Amino acid sequence: MNTIALLLIITLLPASFGPEPVPPKACDKVPKLNQKIIEFVDSKIKKKVGRGECWDLAFEALSSTDAKWDGQYKFGKEVFYRSECIFPGDIIQFERVKIKYEKDGITYNGEMAHHTAIIYEVKEIGVYTLAHQNTAFSGRKVGLSELDVKNISKGKFKIYRPVN
Repeated sequence: MNTIALLLIITLLPASFGPEPVPPKACDKVPKLNQKIIEFVDSKIKKKVGRGECWDLAFEALSSTDAKWDGQYKFGKEVFYRSECIFPGDIIQFERVKIKYEKDGITYNGEMAHHTAIIYEVKEIGVYTLAHQNTAFSGRKVGLSELDVKNISKGKFKIYRPVN
């Protein structure tokens, strides 16, 4: 019984628990390929890319820059936000993610069962502005929204650095 209770407690801990992130050094030099991806995204804000699916934005951005990737969901080299620099133009893939946060006394809940976005701006470690489409707030057009990974209560995400 004690073992089961302990397992349940560990399973229910929020994603923000664990070792504190170690700030990476010198994260100010955005790679050239990432810069090209952000230029592409800038030209598509408030526009529909491809079919308007979330994946289409990453696909078109990577294709337009001749980046190398598997053509599915491995968008380049995996990077780890707790220990490596994350840059605008990196791509984030969500799987079965639930988000919960409170703002101005209101609790917000969100879900990204299977979703792809491009990191548009890095505010601090784990806090990003995302560019994505096929969302509740921007429909099938590219829009921007904020993400603090501390608000992820369930699921997983991976961040990829585009490569050529």
